[in-house]
This record gives sequence, C-alpha cells and structure tokens, in this order.
Amino acid sequence: MKARPADRIFFGFSFGSAALIMVILAAVALFLIIRAMPAIVANWQTNSLLTTGPTAGFSSFWAYVGPLLFGTLWVSLIALIIGAPIAIGIALFISHYAPRRLAGILGYLVDLLAAVPSIVFGLWGIIVIRPLLLPLTQWLNDHLGFIPLFAGQASNTGSTILAGSVVLAVMILPIISSISREIFLQTPRLHEEAALALGATRWEMIRMAVLPYARSGVVSATLLGLGRALGETMAIALIISPSIGVSFKILTDGSNAQTIAANLALNFPESNDLQRSALIGSGLMLFVVSLAVNFIARWIVSRSTPGRPKRQRKDGRSAVPSNATSRVDAVALGGASVSGALEGEYE
Repeated sequence: MKARPADRIFFGFSFGSAALIMVILAAVALFLIIRAMPAIVANWQTNSLLTTGPTAGFSSFWAYVGPLLFGTLWVSLIALIIGAPIAIGIALFISHYAPRRLAGILGYLVDLLAAVPSIVFGLWGIIVIRPLLLPLTQWLNDHLGFIPLFAGQASNTGSTILAGSVVLAVMILPIISSISREIFLQTPRLHEEAALALGATRWEMIRMAVLPYARSGVVSATLLGLGRALGETMAIALIISPSIGVSFKILTDGSNAQTIAANLALNFPESNDLQRSALIGSGLMLFVVSLAVNFIARWIVSRSTPGRPKRQRKDGRSAVPSNATSRVDAVALGGASVSGALEGEYE
C-alpha cells in the first residue's frame, strides 16, 4: 500500500527523534573525551597545576580516578542490596496482595518519591537518618567488628557509607518498584489461575508463575535503579564524610570512599583548568559505567523477555526450555480446562 503523507511525516519525526538522541549522546561523549584528554595524558608528578588542590598526591590520572570509581560502585552496590528487595516486595504487595483502592494509593505514593529533589533527601539524611543509625552503627561495630565491613573506629557523627547508602536506597525505590509492579501485572492470567486451580497457595502461585515470568523485567529495573544510584550527587555529598581512597568500611568517619558525582560537585568550582580536566575525565568514566549498566540491562531483557522466539534445534523443532517458566507453562496447560471453567466465575 502507498504510504500516506501523514504516515511519512510521522515516520520522519520518529526517525529524526531517534537519530537526535544518538547525535546528542555522541556529542556528550566527544565533549568529555576532548576536555578530559589534557589531564589523562599529563604528567601528574611534575605538572605544578596537578600537584595542588583536589588532584594533589596522585601519580597519574588512573591513580586518581580509580578510587573514585570504586567508591561510586561501592556505595551504589550497598544501596542496591538494601533497596532492591524492599522495592520488589512493595511491587508484589501492590500488585497481588493489597486491595485495589489501597494499591492505587500506595502506587501513587511510591511513584511520588521520584519527584522529591536530591537536596531534600540529603537534608533528610543529615537530620533524620544519621542520628537514627548511630545506635545500629555502634552495635555492629561492637559485635561484628571482626568483619572487615564493620571494622574500624565507629563514627560518632553518622557521616558513614551506611547512612549514605540507606538514603540512596530510598531514592532508587520508585524506579525499581514502578517497573517491577508493571511487569508483575503483565503475568498471563492463565498461568496464575492454573496454579491456583491446582491447589497452589498465593505465594506458591507467585513463586511459580509471577516471578519466573517477570525475572528479566525485575533484573532490568534493578539495573536501571543502579544507574540512578551511580549518578547521584547532592545527597551523597551532604551525608558522607569522604576521602579519595579504597576502603570497604561502612561505619567509619573520614575514611569513606568518595563517589565521582559528589567529588565533581565539591571540587569543580575551586579547581584550575587542568584540575577541571581531571574532574571531567572522572565524569567520562562515570559516563562509560552508566552506559555499560544500561546496555547490560537491555541485553538481559532482549535475551530473556517472556514471549521471545524460542531457540530452534538442529532438527527444526523448538528446544524445550529448562527454566522455571517452562514448568509454569506445563502447569498452565495441565490446568487450562479447570482455569477455563473457573474463568466465568472470576469475571
């Protein structure tokens, strides 16, 4: 069929928008590379512009950016460990346990957290979270101090990696919970009804039917939450008392690992041109890590999205999957007749 003018116009706008995104992304990468190159190739041991200020004491650009990259990944990983299970639990409760009216209100409140500015979370962390975690910090240091994670002199102010990670975990709740909730609600109804018809409890139905179906979506949502945590600036800058170095301790004060985003916010205004190039270079590393996280998320979704074409065997027949989804499909097929009989009652 001959394309209508409106179709061609719409295609042009869509294609142009997609191409513009790629152009902007390439322009940002090119800008970061050009501005960071003077600091990357400079001799940090002899250049007087790099031996003072925030870049003092480092032998090369990689010695400078390495601890910052570690601190960024370390804080984000702890926040993900704390926040992801809570976000997934909230999504499951809203999608499969809460009454419909309550589910709508809870979903709205959780999504509303995404609209709170970072500075507000930072102030909340200073005023509320840091004093609240002091007893827990002392208890962990007294009873579990033999573990390197909880070793060292416990902080008396609460400016610790633990406090920053708790605030960061709350900040990534909305994106993980919202995406997970939508994925849970897309589970085929036949799978759920078949599992219930064969005698499964609600939790067993969720474990056999919902979680396998939503696995790829939940992983993708978690990685997107990690991407949000990697770029967070003000909350971490306000809460954590940092130093540029590699440290796994989460209860200490003054020896915490620094993040790239917070280091940029704290040192950029007072830096000279070459020091700013070093800071921009650390931003380039953060840009690369964020892109890698998003590519991994997209790859996981493309490899394990429910409904994608199954792999073909050499004889031309579809290979039988060995994961939990295949067991759910078997349950659904076995209980299809029962589910069909009950469908009218559920309606």
